[in-house]
Amino acid sequence: MTIQTLSDLWSRYLIHGADILLVAALFYQVLLLIQGTRAVQVLRGLVILALLTFLQERFVHLPVLSWLLETFWKEWAVILVVVFQPEIRSILAQIGSRPLGRLLLPQELRFVDEIMAALREASKARIGMLIVLEQETGLRNFIETGTILNSEVSSDLLLTLFHPRTPLHDGAVIIREDRILAAACVLPVSNDPTLAREIGTRHRAALGISEISDAVVLVVSEETGVVSVVREGRMDRNMDLDELGPRLRDFYRSMGERGLLRKSVDQREGV
Repeated sequence: MTIQTLSDLWSRYLIHGADILLVAALFYQVLLLIQGTRAVQVLRGLVILALLTFLQERFVHLPVLSWLLETFWKEWAVILVVVFQPEIRSILAQIGSRPLGRLLLPQELRFVDEIMAALREASKARIGMLIVLEQETGLRNFIETGTILNSEVSSDLLLTLFHPRTPLHDGAVIIREDRILAAACVLPVSNDPTLAREIGTRHRAALGISEISDAVVLVVSEETGVVSVVREGRMDRNMDLDELGPRLRDFYRSMGERGLLRKSVDQREGV
């Protein structure tokens, strides 16, 4: 076998592999888009009909059933387009609104965008926030001091939890990956005597939890709207939100590369 032949085979397999990966990524994204819609039930129905068609052609040979299935498969595309026109339009709109890179890659870090949206709105409206992003060190003791939620991260929910008129606004929200585990959690306050007197309780609590864990803590000042990031007992004040978003995404990506992002069912269902 010549070097040219090996090169041709390698190129052919590389193209086929890229083709398969691209199609798989597109199918995965379509499944994410239709999740929670009527299209999921329709997809299940199509799979059942396809299985029924295979069985009757191979084993049963019922003439009326065969005619019905054959007629359906001739017109199924038109039927689905007519019946599910709103859903198809919504899916196409979502595909068109996403950059190609985000379309082809799993959206595991979308919760970071939700956190950033909440921080921006809270900073503008001067809504105090104390958000603890749990890392390797478990925070169960502090989670149990608050109200258990175990909800998906969303900017609307975060803004609601920290609104001054809600009963859960006083305390910290603890987040593990893309789940809000609990709200109104009580955190230890730093006793560092070198802290300036103008540092409030919210910021002292952020420093306190960061001194005994590897958590990343996000704080929005109720008085000034300034966003601070606290980690390992150090506070970066007046953060640029356009810079903070990419930093958080890079941080979680590095955790994923080190195998520290936990995705087990037990951790998603429990705390």
